[in-house]
Formats: sequence, C-alpha cells, structure tokens
Amino acid sequence: MSILAELLSTVFERRHRTVQSAASDGRPLEELADALVGSAGETSGLALAGEILARFKTLDDDGKLAFFRHLASEMNIAPDEVRQTLDTYEKNPSRASYRAFMAASEPRRQELVRRLNRLPNATGALVRMRADLLRLGRGEPELEALDIDFRHLFLSWFNRGFLVLRPINWESPAHILEKIIAYEAVHAIDSWDDLRRRLEPEDRRCFAFFHPSMPDEPLIFVEVALTRGIPGSVQALLAQDRTAMPAAEADTATFYSISNCQTGLASISFGNSLIKQVASDLAAELPGLATFVTLSPIPGLVKWAQSEGLDRDITGPDATPETLRALAAHYLLNAKRPGGLPYDPVARFHLGNGAIVHKVHADADTSDKGRAQSGGAMVNYLYDLQNVAQNHERFATTQDVPASAEVKSLASTARSVQA
Repeated sequence: MSILAELLSTVFERRHRTVQSAASDGRPLEELADALVGSAGETSGLALAGEILARFKTLDDDGKLAFFRHLASEMNIAPDEVRQTLDTYEKNPSRASYRAFMAASEPRRQELVRRLNRLPNATGALVRMRADLLRLGRGEPELEALDIDFRHLFLSWFNRGFLVLRPINWESPAHILEKIIAYEAVHAIDSWDDLRRRLEPEDRRCFAFFHPSMPDEPLIFVEVALTRGIPGSVQALLAQDRTAMPAAEADTATFYSISNCQTGLASISFGNSLIKQVASDLAAELPGLATFVTLSPIPGLVKWAQSEGLDRDITGPDATPETLRALAAHYLLNAKRPGGLPYDPVARFHLGNGAIVHKVHADADTSDKGRAQSGGAMVNYLYDLQNVAQNHERFATTQDVPASAEVKSLASTARSVQA
C-alpha cells in the first residue's frame, strides 16, 4: 500500500468531528444557498452548509425539485457575460482576461456544492443529493445540465488516487456486511448464511473501494471465487454443499459479481480500476493464479432476441443449449447500438476495460432472473493482465469485439438459426 493510501486509510479509524449547529435560520433554502456562496467567514459558512444539508434532507420531492430548479436557473452562468469575457480574452489573452473568462463560465452552483462539501461528512450527503437529482430531473433539460456540474466535481473528488481498496471478509464490521447484502446487484444474497458462504471460505474473496469521506459506505465491490479451471455455472459456484479448496491450489480467479453501491455516483466509473487492482493483488498473493476471468450475466440477450423475433430460440420449448450458446455468441459479437458499441451493457463495461469474450455457457444461471434476462446463458470475459491495455485501446479505436476462436466459431453458426 502506498504512503498516500496509508494516510487515507487512517481516516477510517478516526472519529469525525462535527460542527455545532447554531439556531435554525428561518430564511428560505434558496436564500441560504445564495448566502453561502457569498459568505466570507469559515464558521458562518459551515453553519449555513449544515443548515442547507439538514433541511434538504427533510424536503419532499416537490421541495427538492424547487431547490434544484433554483440552482439550475438562478445560479447558472450568464451567457452574455461569458461571451463578453471570451471576446476580451480572444482579443487580449492574458492572465487577467483568462481569469475573468473562467469566473464567468463557471456557474455559481459549482461553488455552492464545493462549499457544502467543506462540512465534515458532507460528501455522502451530496452523493445522496445527486441521487435525488438523477431521479427527479430526468427529462428536464435544465436539471440534466445541473447534473453535469455535480458529475464534474465528483469526477475530481472520487479520483482513483483518493480511493482505498479494502478486503471484505466475515470479520468485517456488521454494518459493512449489512450493506454488502443490501447493495448486491447481480446475485442476491438471501441470508447471513449465504453471505458467510461468500466471504468465509479460503477460496472466496471480496474487495471494495471506499472514499475517506465516506468510510462506512462502500462505493463498489467485487466478489471473487478462486477455482481450478474456468467455471460455467453460478449456481455451482454458490452451492450450499460445495467443498471449499485451499486458495494455493487455485489456478483461476473468477469475478462473479460486481456491484455499484451509490446511485448518486452513476457514470463515475470505478469498476475498471477495481478489477485490475484486485487481479494484480491476487496475482502477487497467489503465484499459482494463471487465469483471470469473469462469470458475467448477459442482461440484454432476451430483449434483443425479442426485437429480432428470435426469443423462441432462447426461451421457447424447443430451445437447445447449442442454439442458446450460438445466439448468445452472435449477440455479444455483433449486436450493436447506434454508434457502434455493443448492445449489452455488461459487454460494454468489460470490453472497455480491456477484456475479451472468452467462453459462453448455457444453463449457467438457472435463477428466475437469469432465465428472464438471458435464458440462463452467461459469459466469461478474460482479463489477460499483459494485454488489457492493448485490448482497451483497440476496442476504443475500432469498436470491434475481441473474442476467442471458440466464441467466433459459435457466433458463425447462429446465422443458420437466423436464416
């Protein structure tokens, strides 16, 4: 662990100082926001920030919308001033003219969010505020523009250099374990016994990113199975009666679930860094690991098949494992969104990280959810640690889907089904 990471980690062991609230300020929330941006004193600014966040938390959806609309309209840029300062800078580029342009082109609401974040423990409250904005502002252009300001700031605050990777195990604090159960988004954790089976055995691992300002809230976590060979069934991985194996005997690390935890951090990507960091750490700890793969869902397969009139070949009574695997391979390699990226969201994520489509399995997820979204099919994405950077660059440039010879061959057989 780097010195910076160690310093950041110490935050997890400290008690958070709090700011004593002054008497409640009776002004409307919108006036408090304007006052905070204009405040010069640190103590008064913290008091205003505390009042704003406390009162926002109590608002109903109509109240939150009114506050967001105030930020979107009254704390926006002034286009005429931006144009004027840009013209001045273009005619006479200097430090002063550039500073004036930058000041004019940054909306006051960005400074408001920064000042709110000066309050201890405010980062989590702002993440929850953005979750409300995303939920309430969809389809309203001014509020969608406001979200760009939140995202701009969050991209800096949640930079990889500020994140701390921590293992999650059966000895982790109960409040963290409860959140792992609640946030699991791929394969639901049904009970504490189910969680224990995923965390306690020697051949199971879990890792999460945390931010020092949100030490009790995982941002994203990944569950890993250490196996011999590449698995093709999530039910087998999670079986109650399976026999655990010594970690040193494993030759494969299988990432079988990755869950984003914070709705308010949507579009702030952590998964790329998480998988690569965990793979690197596991390779250093267990030299016998030669293969790093996922066992991933294919959430868009049935929806795509329905749009193509092929859903009976996946979910119908005459569907066969061979047909399902062939259509799944074809879908992963050839089904594209406008613009050329893969239709499947999980495929976009892993291929964008530098993985390749390695193997497709039928009857791999027999849960109701698995049957509904992919007919039970799953896919292994292979992370070759020596080639992920090149794979990422190639995919970003060409948008061609890299795949094993086996998957390419399977995809070619799907043409006879579609004919």
